[in-house]
Amino acid sequence: MNRTANENAVPVDDVVLRLRQRLPLANAGKAVGGDWPGAGGSGHRPAAVLVPLVLHGGQEGGPMLLFTRRTDHLHHHPGQISFPGGGMEAGDISPEAAALRESEEEIGLSPDRVEILGRLPDYLTGTGFCVTPVIGLLRPPLALELDSFEVAEVFEAPLAHFLDPANHKRHSLRVEGELRHFHAMPYGDYFIWGATAGMLMSLYRLLVAED
Repeated sequence: MNRTANENAVPVDDVVLRLRQRLPLANAGKAVGGDWPGAGGSGHRPAAVLVPLVLHGGQEGGPMLLFTRRTDHLHHHPGQISFPGGGMEAGDISPEAAALRESEEEIGLSPDRVEILGRLPDYLTGTGFCVTPVIGLLRPPLALELDSFEVAEVFEAPLAHFLDPANHKRHSLRVEGELRHFHAMPYGDYFIWGATAGMLMSLYRLLVAED
């Protein structure tokens, strides 16, 4: 995993305090989605992802977000940048349980290394999922073991990068004849877009835009 210093780092204590204060209300009856056909429809399948906020010792660079890059051979979203997670299964008693289970399966993240803080607003995808983003604090060492079938790599990026509006982009493309708009937040060689960028926008609104 890479770790990149950021001169505009946000203080760890400020971020954690604001999350603790605001997350309990963040998902109360709210849902957000992309501006494309199907995103606002009914019958979405429940899913959950972990939004892992990594707190390194010292924190000179501020909190980091951990991402996965999906392998290129997968049928759904090959090669895309995402948070660990997936569809809820019968044994999952909550989105938190699903996010922790999927994170352990995909990247070997032990649930006892995660402190759950709360949920961001549900995100409705054009592919028919209602995704609950669960924010968790991670304190290294993590001793990750990747599922090589699903995950090509994991990497970290500074939270500050995604809280800077200069890094917020909007793109569009045509899907089945209709124009689809989506968020994008490029980071170095990584093109972070779609649902992942949309959930990052929810995090941005929670931490910054509501000041």
